[in-house]
Order: sequence, then structure tokens, then C-alpha cells
Amino acid sequence: MKNFVIGLVVGVFVCGLTALILIFAVVKFVGSFGERPISVADGSTLVFKLEGEVPEKSPPEIPLPMFQDQTPLTVEQVWDTFRKAAADSRVKGIIFEPRGLEMGWAKMQEIHDEILQFKKSGKPIISFLRSPSAREYYLACATDKIFLAPEDSLDLKGLRVEAVFIKNTFDKLGIHADVIHAGKYKDAGDMLTQTSMTPETHEVLDQILDQYYGNLIDTVAQGRKKQADAVKAIIDQGPFMANEALANGLIDAFGYEDQAADDMKIRLKQTELTKLSAKAYSKTPALSGGVNRRIALVIGEGEITRGSGNSSSDDQGITAAGFIKLLKQVEDDSSIRGVIIRVDSPGGDGVASDDILHEAKNLSKKKPVVISMSDLAASGGYFISMTGDPIVAYPNTLTGSIGVIFARISLHGLYDKIGVNKQMLKRGQFADLDSDYAPLNDEQRQKISGQIDAFYKSFVSRVADGRKKTFDQIEPIAQGRVWLGAQAKQNGLVDELGGLDRAVELVRQRAHFSTSDRITLVPYPGKRSILDVLFGRADESNALESKLEQVLGNLPVAALAKGGFMKVMPYSISVR
Repeated sequence: MKNFVIGLVVGVFVCGLTALILIFAVVKFVGSFGERPISVADGSTLVFKLEGEVPEKSPPEIPLPMFQDQTPLTVEQVWDTFRKAAADSRVKGIIFEPRGLEMGWAKMQEIHDEILQFKKSGKPIISFLRSPSAREYYLACATDKIFLAPEDSLDLKGLRVEAVFIKNTFDKLGIHADVIHAGKYKDAGDMLTQTSMTPETHEVLDQILDQYYGNLIDTVAQGRKKQADAVKAIIDQGPFMANEALANGLIDAFGYEDQAADDMKIRLKQTELTKLSAKAYSKTPALSGGVNRRIALVIGEGEITRGSGNSSSDDQGITAAGFIKLLKQVEDDSSIRGVIIRVDSPGGDGVASDDILHEAKNLSKKKPVVISMSDLAASGGYFISMTGDPIVAYPNTLTGSIGVIFARISLHGLYDKIGVNKQMLKRGQFADLDSDYAPLNDEQRQKISGQIDAFYKSFVSRVADGRKKTFDQIEPIAQGRVWLGAQAKQNGLVDELGGLDRAVELVRQRAHFSTSDRITLVPYPGKRSILDVLFGRADESNALESKLEQVLGNLPVAALAKGGFMKVMPYSISVR
């Protein structure tokens, strides 16, 4: 029996080791095909299918066709693809097919502007839409022609914001929330303590909705060559069946994908299109010419937490140790001549944000740095941008939110309902400050308020230092208020409006590159392989946190779970 058990254990071990070796061999073999250069035929037409999310950070790539088709292009890859296609004489045009897009309005501005920039090459770009929403239509308005199937529809009907409040639910469950904040607009915890919008929340959200809607109107008006008032009147009649969209001049023609391709044939005077997917083309090397200058694109995407830092390329948002590791890698890489720190974050843990800012400042002393804000760079996301270097934001970037919040949940009432009793012994006046069995008393609230005020003053001071202004100049526009990029520019919270093109140009200037030099953006973190997915660190709590954050809006579930004072966006804004 003993020999049988030993044999079984050894057999399992050998089988496991063999399987592991086979996995490495298969991955390496399959990966070698993915690394082969893409052939671009002369006269090619790119078929640019853009679906779902457009992340900042490159997701894991599995080198199998069935999985590669599901891997989304990043913002940088979309930018680079349009830029290369405009200059590549082998590429004659683009058929653009956006569908089911999930991105913020700042990223939409980036892609819309890239389409306009591509059109300056004189090459045609036409759109084929499938059941488009306002997002897909917004981008299509930049193209030369819009096709929609005759039985399809256009979901263009204006924009709305919905705010969720769960205080009444908490009351029914016997849960009490204590929320203390610095800044009258820092209303991240209002969903827990209020039953409707405060005047401050109403004011800010109205302003955001006005700008987004105004931008939508202007974009459609320019793209469809209509007056803004006429577009407003048309949108008030939406959504539209395809025939209504055509009658109102919102699309150019009925057509299916093959008919859009036929239109491109006529434009290019070709009898047959040579199609190439934009995803495949994105992997082609940049065209040669000029000195190649490498600029690091350091991507900070997601909620800021202290984290363990075991990996600098995980999917857990911005962990302080992991992001600092990336910054040090860039600092030590002699081939990197400049840096763009790309921020897409609602903030999170205050101490983690401070650690990241410290290292970003160290990097700034060694290499030219420019901050590029994506959809969201608010609170802690704004804090880590305060290196003193130029900040570029889109007009629709959500930023600012300079404030601090503390939240604590008391479950005493819930415990009573389910028959749980706690008995507490303590030493020290504030030993029970983080207990979940009682709401804050006056002394505890006063203690926390004092610390919150200190954190807030420090936050404002860091911003004043980074923006080269005084505390008194920054504090009135702080107060936890969320600003859009256009407003932030007026208030001196960002330096310029623009996207990756402008950020690259600023690095070029600060690094004294020649105008003829060729720029290559090097994303940090880089692409991850299937091995990273199979053997990387797993976090089983991510799925639960994701679900909770869908319900709780922008409350930083992971950061709150770790404790501490939060520099976090007041709410999650999804304008639809």
C-alpha cells in the first residue's frame, strides 16, 4: 500500500510537470506565429472594427485566432493605427465599423480627432454602423459617409445622468453610514447618507451634462453640415428607424457591409478590395525614416490602492508599489528619452497617491515628463499628476475633485435584526474608531474631522505647488468639485487641451527632438502573454469588487476595504 501511494504521488508529479512543459512548448510554438510580420499589400483597405471597451492598458493576449479577435485595441494602438495608416502609401482607405462602444467622452474625442487627422491625408474613410448609439454615431460623424442597414435603427435621443441613493435601503437593513468630507462638493458618500442630490451635486452634474450634450450637438452639426439648433430639434425626435435617420440627413445611405465595401471600391477605382483588419495592421512596425525617439507611455488606469505590488502589470488598477516599479523601470531605461504619464483614474487611497507622486517627481528630475489625462483624472488621479510638468486634458476629461473623504459603516442595527450580539472591551479612547458596531460619537467625529482637514490642506498645498500657484488661488476651485477639462483649463488646473498628439508634441519640444525625428510610444506595462495569465497572481475578490462597484457607483470598494483616507472621485459618471 505504501509503495502504491508513493507511486501515485510520483506519477501525479511527473504528469503535472509534463503538462507544464507542454503548455510552455505550445504557447511558445503558437506565439511564434503571432510574432510573424504582417504583410501589407499595396492598395489595401483597412477594416477598422472597434467594439466594446477601449482600454488604456493592453489586456492579456492569447496567440490563438479565436481569442485574438476578442482582444480590444488600446487607445494608444488606435492612435498609432490611424497615424501609420495616414502615412502608409500602401493603405488607400478605411472602412470604419464601431459597435457597442463602452468608453468615456474624452476617449471619444481622441478617436474622433484621429479620424479627422487621418482625413487630412486625402484618403477616404467611410462608416458602416450596426444599431448605433450616440457613441458610435459621434465617431461616425467624422467620416466621409455613413451607411446603415435599411431595417436597422439609430439610438440617438439625447443624454441623461442617473444618480443612485441607497440610504433608505440602509435604513431598512439597520445599517448606518458615517461620512466625513473636506470640500462642500466632495459628495462621494451622499448615496449612503442622502435620498436625493444635494444642490452642489445637481450643479456639477448639470454642468457636465450641458457640456457633453453641447459637444454632441456641435460634433453632429459639423459632421452632417447642419446648424446646431437644427440638430437639437432633430435629436428631440429620436431614436430613429433607418428611414427616419436618412430622411433627417443623419446618415447618407442605406447599405450593408458589402455595399459599404462596394462604395469604397468606387472611391479607390478598384475592382476588388484588398482588405486588412486594423487589429492585424496595428502590429506592423512603424515606417522608417528619421531618427527613432522612444517615449514611454506609462499607463495609470483604475482605482489607486496601496496593493502588494507583486506585479507591475496586473488588472487591479493602480497599486502604489506596482506603479512605482513601472516608473523606476522607465527611469533606468537609457533608450527612453521622454515620458508621458497617462492617467485614467478616479483616485483612491491617499497615502498610495502620495507615494506615487513622490516617485513621479523623481522621474521628472531625470527625464522630460508630460501628463496626459484620459476620461478621468480626478481626486487621487489628479493628485498623482502634480509633478509640476505640463498637463494635457481633453475638453471632456473629468478632473479636479480636490478633496478628501472618510466613510465608515455601522452594522449594529443589522446585527440586531439577525440576532448577532457583540461585546467590546477596549483600552484607549479611540480604540473603537474603526469598529462596525456603533456610529461615530461626537469625540470620534471631531478626531476624524481634524485629520480630514489636515489631509485636505495638504492636498491643496500639493496642487498649489504642482500648478505653481498659491494655496489661496487653488482652494476656491478645490472644495472637492469635479471639473471638465475645458473648465479646468480656464481655472488653471491643466495647461492645454488635447490628446496624445499634443502630449507627444510637448515631449518632443521638452526633449529637444528634431521635427524630422520619428516618435515611438512604448507602453508601460507592456503586453502580457498567456503565461502571465496562467501563472500570474490571481485575485478572487476582483469579481466581487467589480459587482459591488457597479452597484455603489464610484465608491472605492478595494481602497475602503484596506482603510485610510480617500482621495476619490465623488461619483461615477456615465452619460448615455
